[in-house]
This record gives sequence, structure tokens and C-alpha cells, in this order.
Amino acid sequence: MRTLLLNPPSFENFDGGASSRWPATREIRSFWYPVWLTYPAGMIPDSKLVDAPPHDITVEQTIQMARDFDFLVLFTSTPGFQSDIRLAQAMKETNPSLKISFVGPHVTTLPVESLNASPAIDFVCRKEFDHSVTEFAAGKPLSEIAGISYRANGQIVHNPDREQIQDLDTLPHAVDIYKRDLDITRYNVPFLLHPFLSFYTERGCPALCTFCLWPQTLSGHPWRTRSSDDVASEVRKALNYYPNLKEIFFDDDTFNIRKSRVVELCAKLKPLNFTWSCTSRVTTDYETLKAMKDSGCRLLIVGYESGDPQILKNIKKGATVEQAIEFTKNCKKLGLVIHGDFIVGLPGETPETIRRTIDFAKRLDCETIQVSVAHPYPGTEFYDYVIKNNYITEGSMTDEQGHQLPNIQYPTLSDTDMLEAVEQFYGEYFFRPSVIWRIVRKAIFNNDERKRLYGEARQYLELRSKRKKTVAAARAKAATPPLAGSEAQ
Repeated sequence: MRTLLLNPPSFENFDGGASSRWPATREIRSFWYPVWLTYPAGMIPDSKLVDAPPHDITVEQTIQMARDFDFLVLFTSTPGFQSDIRLAQAMKETNPSLKISFVGPHVTTLPVESLNASPAIDFVCRKEFDHSVTEFAAGKPLSEIAGISYRANGQIVHNPDREQIQDLDTLPHAVDIYKRDLDITRYNVPFLLHPFLSFYTERGCPALCTFCLWPQTLSGHPWRTRSSDDVASEVRKALNYYPNLKEIFFDDDTFNIRKSRVVELCAKLKPLNFTWSCTSRVTTDYETLKAMKDSGCRLLIVGYESGDPQILKNIKKGATVEQAIEFTKNCKKLGLVIHGDFIVGLPGETPETIRRTIDFAKRLDCETIQVSVAHPYPGTEFYDYVIKNNYITEGSMTDEQGHQLPNIQYPTLSDTDMLEAVEQFYGEYFFRPSVIWRIVRKAIFNNDERKRLYGEARQYLELRSKRKKTVAAARAKAATPPLAGSEAQ
């Protein structure tokens, strides 16, 4: 079958679809690679991967593509699901013989609800979908494909789960599909060098963080790794394909979960003499960090989440504030850059815990940070918690452009409080003189950096203004006071 693997145009500038771990439009235009879709794209003859958002492919253009294919694999997300349904229906109307499968965490968790949402969906894949869609494209009947749900005789049928792939070396290399189908100059993440590309060296994460979407839905908790030789082989291929490549990002759930594996892999990467970055937990020790730095590691994305010890326990983070502080000191000693991730609205959050986390973040003083609203995605323990306690609201998870909106509230913290706290967090963090100078210093001697920072600042300030208006309107409607300290921001 002629197969289209699609990361759809859900919202303008939306980067919350395929391979996005936090499905929402970012404050600054950012696009991650649709890594999950590359593997079946590499196994299905006569296939094409289309990543619509970064390539500025419109809804209408995508609909017209339906004429050229027999089978559509669409990676959906919870925020973009309704938009993706409308797109699928329009593509089916354009080509009534088109078979459509939805994949991703949302349909993994809600297969019945997803199939009932539209007859345009022929089947959904639960969890890893690499071989499920490949088998269908090769002509295998739905009844014989493991890990899928579909309609038959007026009923929804759930075939047995598919076993997780254990030998990841048997999968194609993502960079082969990037080279064939994508323009890597279209991908931009503010804290990564440009151009960059990303792929996985492993799947799964043994950590039990209650809010984290991927290990609880798509990739699972069992930790499976590619061989260090296979990873090094893909790196060499990427460097050969793209001589001007500035950085490779290893987009694993947690790259350095096991010291021995990291040290072995770093030994294979060091001779390749390239710059790379990855995800990290704060439990990583100095020796491991040094091996990473010595082999070319530049930056770590670190999920600090909160500066409150009890919240870290509530979310089963498996790490402490003290470990985070020591880890950050070690990174700075080695010259490793940190992009820190924080979340507002996790279980147990109050105005006091938010204050504690903001102060904690300023003490850590990472190069850059991301502050997200806690979103309870179906399939996560966090979702079960807010449903059980009736903390979920009727509000949307996103605005009309896919930016995050809170859809939970606690007795001690309203949804408006959370949105206001995000802006308070950013304001207090980035508008410190030391941070402003750090940013300006980059721009003074680098014209490309100056243009990039100008564009990012404009995008962020526009969203900041929009959020402030949203908060002010909500405060006026409910006649509630602002959070303490927020007026100064």
C-alpha cells in the first residue's frame, strides 16, 4: 500500500504531536522530530513521512494528499484529537478508499472513545505501533494484527497486546527517513544548536513519575536499549548526511538511567568528535557526567519539576531537592549547560509550594528553563488522581493555537492561579539582571544569535501579554485577587 505517515497540522505552529513529550504549543516556536513515525516509514515500501507543522503544510494541502495514498497513519495527541478527527474525515471524503489508523498515547489509552469519535478511523494502534501498521500495509487482515482495536460486525474488537520490541537494533535508522523526507533546517528548539536532529538510543523508562505521559502509555516502563555500536553507526550516518549539522539530541525518556551503559556508549561516541545533548535525571553522578562531557555532550534537559520535597514524593519522582542541587553543581563544574523543566500544578501544589519552587529555580540558575502547567493526560496516574478527587475542570487544555491552559484546580489553587503562576515564574526568573546580561552577551558578538533572540523575545512577549489578559479577565469575572508577588511581574 502507498502509505502516508503523518504528523498533522493540528494548530498553527503546533509542535505537540508526534514525538512531543508535552503536547502543547511552546512559548517560542519549536519543533521536535517525529521520531516514532520514522521506524514504520523505514519498513514500509512506497511510504512517505510528512511532518506538516514545521514544513508549513496547510490543512487543505494535507487533505489533497489523500488522493495519492491508500493508507494513512496519523499520530494524534489529546489536545489535537478533535482537530485530527476533522482532518481525517476530510481526507476520507477526498478519497473514500483511504484506510486510516490513528496512533499515539491518546488512542492507546482511549481506543473505544477514539473509534467512536469518527467512522473515518478504521483502526487504532495501542502502544508501540511500528509492526502493527507495517503488517497492515503489507496486506495482513486486521483480525491477525496484534495490538490494535477496530470495528467488526457492529462491535469494537481489541486484539491481544503486541509484545514490546526487545531488539531495537532491528529497527531502521531514523536519519535515513529524515534524509529522504524532511528538511532539517525547519526544526528549531531555542536551547539547541541549529541545525540539529534527534533520535532515540533506547525506549522506556523505569522511573515512576505519575504525570509523565510516554512511559505510562506508549514506550512503557521496561528499559530497552540499542547497542552502542548501532547508535554510533547512526551518528556516523547523520554526520555524513549533514556536514553542517551542529548538534544531535538523544531524545530518550531518560538517556543516563544506567551508568555502565552511558560510559560504554560515550566510549563509542567520543572518537566521532561531535556535539550532542540529551535528557537527564538529577540522580546522575559526577563520573557519569564527566564521561558524557568528555565525549562531546553539551547540554542536558533536566526535569526538576518542583522545589518542594513533598510534591516530589507525591509524584514519585525518585529524586530529592538535595540531589538536584548537587547534580547542578556538578554540571556547572564540568561546563555542561542545563535546560531545566518545572511544572506548576502538580498534586499538593499551593501558593507556598510555587514560591518555594521559584526560589529553588533561581538558586539552581540553569541557562534556560521551561515552566509548564500540569496537564493530566489520560493513561497517567496523575489523570486518575484528579478524576478521583474531582479536580478536573470543564475547561480546555489549550487555547485556539494549542498553548497550554490549566484544566484542573485544587481547593488551595485555582486554574487561574496556575496560569498566573507560570508567568510569575518566568518573570522572576528571566528578568533578573544576571540573566538579562547572560542573554544580551550572547547577542552582542553573534549576528545569527542576535536575530534568533530577537524573534524568540517577540514571540514570548506576545504570549505573555495574552496570558496576562486571560488571567485579568478571569480574575475580574470571579472577583479574586492575584497571587502574592505577581503584580511586580
